[in-house]
Amino acid sequence: MNRIVALAVSALMAVLSLAAQDKDKPVVPPKDTAELEQQIRKILTDYKVPGTGVAIADRNGIVWLAGIGKSDVATNREVTPDTLFRIGSISKTFAALSALKLASEGKLDLNATVRSLAPDVKFQNPWEATHPVRVIHLLEHTTGWDDMRFKEYASSDPKPLTLKEGLEIAPESRTSRWKPGTRFAYCNSGPAVTAYIIEKITGQRFEDYVAENFFGPIGMPTADYLYSPQTQKLLTTLYRDDGKTPVPYWHVSLRPAGSINASAREMGNYIRFFLNRGAVNGVQILPAESISRMEIPETYYGAQAGLKTGYAKHNYTNLDDNGFVWHGHNGGVDGGLSELGYLPEQGVGYFFSMNSGNGEAFNKLGKVMKAYVSKDLPKPALPDAAHIPAAVAKEFAGWYQPFSPRRQDQYFMERILGLAHITFAGDRMTVAPLMGAKREYVATSDRLFRRTKQSMATAALMPSDDGLLAQSAGTTALRISSVLAWTEIVLTLLFVLASVSIALFALVWIPRLVFGRLRGVKHLAVRVLPLLAVACLGAAMALIAMSTDSFLEHFGFATPYSVGFAAFTLGFAAASLLGLLVALRADRRAMNPVVYWHSLVSSVVLSVVTIYLASWGIIGYRTWV
Repeated sequence: MNRIVALAVSALMAVLSLAAQDKDKPVVPPKDTAELEQQIRKILTDYKVPGTGVAIADRNGIVWLAGIGKSDVATNREVTPDTLFRIGSISKTFAALSALKLASEGKLDLNATVRSLAPDVKFQNPWEATHPVRVIHLLEHTTGWDDMRFKEYASSDPKPLTLKEGLEIAPESRTSRWKPGTRFAYCNSGPAVTAYIIEKITGQRFEDYVAENFFGPIGMPTADYLYSPQTQKLLTTLYRDDGKTPVPYWHVSLRPAGSINASAREMGNYIRFFLNRGAVNGVQILPAESISRMEIPETYYGAQAGLKTGYAKHNYTNLDDNGFVWHGHNGGVDGGLSELGYLPEQGVGYFFSMNSGNGEAFNKLGKVMKAYVSKDLPKPALPDAAHIPAAVAKEFAGWYQPFSPRRQDQYFMERILGLAHITFAGDRMTVAPLMGAKREYVATSDRLFRRTKQSMATAALMPSDDGLLAQSAGTTALRISSVLAWTEIVLTLLFVLASVSIALFALVWIPRLVFGRLRGVKHLAVRVLPLLAVACLGAAMALIAMSTDSFLEHFGFATPYSVGFAAFTLGFAAASLLGLLVALRADRRAMNPVVYWHSLVSSVVLSVVTIYLASWGIIGYRTWV
């Protein structure tokens, strides 16, 4: 709960991470559980992860169950299969199951509008008259709403809050930015609104409804949304990346989105529930067709184009390089990461949860688990390549820009870092991102594509009311002109060049100024103001960098960090614009020509960046509001 300038930094790191992952060598599957445990222990040691709970299950039962490492470092307590871990966003799956159960009983229509079912829930949708927000949009993250505000993430009231109280913290985040039912953008408030609707239909507290209809029947007796006395006895301690510093318990304000505590044993039983298509020990808890519907997306652009992959009803499709089609969900809280994946056709799945937020360890554990679970399974056949019509190749070749940001306050950088160029040759489509490795796709039809080692289409080309789109499982990208793409690239490079050169020039003129060698030199402000602008921006970024382990505490409230960030971005804007004004008014004949033109051009670039950042609300951004 899977980020302002901080979110932009995260977007950059995600791009770099994806580029690095493309270069990773395939994992060698462990031959048995002893070797699997050995590999897991090595990953925990290498990345200072104290412990993990692991389960592998098939339709008949739990195949392997393990607690590995330390549940609490200070007391030297070991992880056991019954140690509770925070499963984060895997909690969302129970909101979807609850809605599907009520739908199967005729008590809820997933196509009903949210306004008709919960008129007291605040949200804004400019297209409500023609494209209302529906329950199915909540389940598939296609409401168009922004993700939760930082103050919602930072809220940790042990009271605990009711759902209505949690939804009142920042209702302004629930504003549709595009027509609902078109673009996917992960949003943590959707499950909470779904849960609120379920409360109104059933007359039960959502947590009680889930416990009665799912936790109990599935075999999850200690699973809990709340920090109850029983939970406290069984719960692991969560840690920072150093593996030593504990993370305080987070009382999630919108619990249905990510608050469940559960053990590996319980999650092994949960895997069996999915593999047996909603049945537990021969008793059908949920109709099999409801489980199937949970796994197939219906509303986003990709589904409209014919994709069967992507994010469905709080259940995603994840294809590996062996052609296997995994379903499930992952989750994260501060200090903890979890993943649940299963193969419906092959009848096997896995779960693991770790008491650290180390992303590299998480990725490696996921790959090791997938490799082991699927090692003896026959690989799915790959579809034959299809012909790409010349007209399609001509129409869709070009530059594309991300078009469905999870958070609007990170889009200012995501839209540039996410630029990609698409070309076609034969039956192949090549996506060359601005950052990262090229990705090659094989056509499965004239407009659907799969990665070369994958067994299903995961990308689509399609026209829309918004323009020509390249749709992957998680991202909608809009075709833009080459002029716009290159303008953004060049301006970004000029900004980087200006910032670096301003700092380098300062290494020359500041010492000269200190030692009195610039006496009588006019218009020093022409040099000082661009440097001040760059220094302010650097200081704002430094505040974020210093908050790596405590971002929400620093930026979810009015603190020296968040207030400082707002002040420094305002300082950047003021120094940039004033620097341009001073440079334009200066007598360039009284200055060194190189110094003058460098300062003028740099001030122009910084002013353009100021206007750009201001248009996205970054200048003076009060993250705590």
